[in-house]
Amino acid sequence: MSKTLNNKVIVITRPIERSKFAANIVKEFGGVPLLVPTLELKFTLTPTLRRLLKQVKELDWLIFTSPAALESIFNFCPDLKEKISPQCKIAVIGPKTKLIAESKGLCIEIMPSEYTAEGLLDSFLPYDLKDKIIGIPSTLAARDMLSVELTKKGAHVFIAEAYESIAPEETYLIEDLIKKILEKKVSAITFTSPLTVNNLFNLVKKEEKTDFIEILSKKEVLVAAIGPVTGKTLQKYGIEALIPEKYTVNDMMLKLFNHL
Repeated sequence: MSKTLNNKVIVITRPIERSKFAANIVKEFGGVPLLVPTLELKFTLTPTLRRLLKQVKELDWLIFTSPAALESIFNFCPDLKEKISPQCKIAVIGPKTKLIAESKGLCIEIMPSEYTAEGLLDSFLPYDLKDKIIGIPSTLAARDMLSVELTKKGAHVFIAEAYESIAPEETYLIEDLIKKILEKKVSAITFTSPLTVNNLFNLVKKEEKTDFIEILSKKEVLVAAIGPVTGKTLQKYGIEALIPEKYTVNDMMLKLFNHL
């Protein structure tokens, strides 16, 4: 693809520390990235995470469903690799999480071809999980589908809150973004989780919400979502998003660029 964006403004709503890659892609293709994080990540040593770290030697499986979960657990337990049992298997949800895990010296047993909780669950089909102890460091905002289904397979699943996904305390950037969208001063907006969607819409004034949704639903400002779960959240607002075949930031951006 050639540089065809012609200085179009592309909004990135990811947490600021996760926005660099997407911003660089936008610049590479001749666009202007506008970083407006509608979500913040906060690493927290919660009681459940303390408990998981104390019991980590007993785990048969350790599942990471996001890069943030990995970074948080290594933040509080830098020697995790030495603490887990040699028999403990590692599963990750996608390539970015896999890359970080491998950089920490972990060997990956499972990475699904579809980067969703459903895809991850399907990857466990060949394995006998009866009475296996599985640890999942995550955020309380995450869906519980994976833990519920693994429990049905006979596993003992322990969820540990490793980080918080919260709305930004300072909202002026988001409020300014809402104004820009209403004035159609941006060409597209990208979302990488349901919370990035909901936190934005929660700040739209009641009297402006109809116009705001109409602009996005009529594609006057294009909307891209990283995967089907985020896409379904947008559908609740009446918005059909562009969704890539592979649920990665890179594929999402390229799919979007093809429609601009």
